[in-house]
Amino acid sequence: MRALAIALWCLGLAAMTPPLAAQEFTTLKGHGGPIMGLAVNDQTGQVASASFDNSVGLWQGRAPHWLEGHRAAVISLEYLDETRLVSGGDDFALMIWDMQTGTQTRLEGHKGKIAALDISPDGQWIASASWDGSIGIWPLAGGAPRFLTGHDAAVTDVMFGQTGALLYSSSSDGTVREWHWQEPQVRPRVVINQGFGVNRIILGPDDTWLAYGAVDGATRVIRPETGATLADFTLDRRPILALAHDPGRGQLAAGDGHGYIMVIDTDDWQIERDFRAMQRGPVWALQFSPDGEMIYAGGLNDVVYGWPVALLSEYDPAVASEHSFLRAPREMGNGERQFMRKCSICHALTPPPSRKAGPTLYGVFGRPAGTVPGYAYSEILTGSDIIWSDDTIDALFDLGPDHYIPGSKMPMQRITAAQDRQDMIDYLRDATAKQENRE
Repeated sequence: MRALAIALWCLGLAAMTPPLAAQEFTTLKGHGGPIMGLAVNDQTGQVASASFDNSVGLWQGRAPHWLEGHRAAVISLEYLDETRLVSGGDDFALMIWDMQTGTQTRLEGHKGKIAALDISPDGQWIASASWDGSIGIWPLAGGAPRFLTGHDAAVTDVMFGQTGALLYSSSSDGTVREWHWQEPQVRPRVVINQGFGVNRIILGPDDTWLAYGAVDGATRVIRPETGATLADFTLDRRPILALAHDPGRGQLAAGDGHGYIMVIDTDDWQIERDFRAMQRGPVWALQFSPDGEMIYAGGLNDVVYGWPVALLSEYDPAVASEHSFLRAPREMGNGERQFMRKCSICHALTPPPSRKAGPTLYGVFGRPAGTVPGYAYSEILTGSDIIWSDDTIDALFDLGPDHYIPGSKMPMQRITAAQDRQDMIDYLRDATAKQENRE
């Protein structure tokens, strides 16, 4: 029955009205953590979102459908066609999703997070950029992947050329490289070496230009065959974290660490709009709608925002006040401040279920570790003899999760000051207490 319901939900996409009304600001709410990646289906206009909450959201209108299966944050995603999608995550894996049946295929081989994905023009290959310094080439027909090496640091983005014969990549080593990926004997060519890590790349029509965004705020357009600069839109905002291209209207968008979206006209290489999209935090993900009228963005909030491009200047920055982990520090006591800084993105304080990446902390004191129903714990916590108390929570943040519970999914972090740990424990005791205990 579940597979039938998913199939009916997906098959109904083409018959429904457009996903979101044009020329109308919109928000897509439901994720339990920051938005790390976005994709828009060229055929249906459906928006897909990758989140820190370990899930992929599929949106038709404002109604979400969840794809669950990654074991850590989902970072990148691309549509393969109207019924299939591929995603990559912090769990070093790619997942191919059949949206009609809900089935998934897990592809493993990388040894670092999957930062970006692209599909070959013939639809037969997936390229993956990984923090392990390699590029994965995955045949959709099945079979073993190949891995291209040559970068000196994490690979941050990857994109096939128009014919599929060439592949371009960017890296934290500061270079953009060109690969004859079907000819292993041909060494990759360094297109540019700009000195600072390059986060994102975009290829223009017929590969006539390549745009890149870098850690130092560089936003430049070059000729891929020579590396010569065509245009430079570098501003005093850094880093550049997201790029998107609308070939139909000739629009190029860049999102940065200060929360701004810059929209560039690629016909005359002029800045058309420069808009503060996020009230707080960076722009991590950008995509245009198929008709180029809307631009979608995601960042530290657990919401996908959509703006009509023509009316960007008429909107205020996305309001983040509803998200407690973004509240001003002066509004919180020290214990709450420590929780918001260290825990709130992954953990809720309310009763289950929770869409956040970690299990809810509701009723955590006195609870055996690894026992919240429905949460997929790491093997080290399943059956653990740890009981959460003042002492065990203090030890967790004194030593750090990687030392206190080696092999757990919790990120490496510590609270070094004993008073800060105690203040957070005091805050958690009250904030996570079950209702009957409070009464």
